[in-house]
Amino acid sequence: MKKYTYSAKPEDNKQKWYVVDAADMVLGRLASELAARLRGKHNPLFTPHTDQGDWIVVVNADKIRLTGRKWDQKCYYSHSGYIGGLKCVTAKKLLEKRPEDLVRHAVKGMLPKTKVGYKLYKKLKVYAGPVHPHEAQQPEALSIAK
Repeated sequence: MKKYTYSAKPEDNKQKWYVVDAADMVLGRLASELAARLRGKHNPLFTPHTDQGDWIVVVNADKIRLTGRKWDQKCYYSHSGYIGGLKCVTAKKLLEKRPEDLVRHAVKGMLPKTKVGYKLYKKLKVYAGPVHPHEAQQPEALSIAK
């Protein structure tokens, strides 16, 4: 009898849409669950080099929580490419300006830095308020422990 490991193909994935309410959830714990779902680690057919994940819609990103003093101490850096062009934006200012980016940065850091990882990142949709334009996909509610 020949024994082998089954390697899942992209067409084996039955992609589902899920909606997650991020109100009063801790950012890091939410992001790690979302990254695992996007990769497809919940799927028994998980294969690292293929896209086995689901589509995720995150609503209420403006009501996310951070623990400790991270609102003032956590910095998001960007560089213009010029000398002295390093900029730092605290989490509190980023929440006021673009609250969706808090969740996006956290999840993107937990995904692989490969072609597959960049493809998975595009399957994450984040919205600051409670409404989203993906009702046609009939997303199911996904409950994640707080």
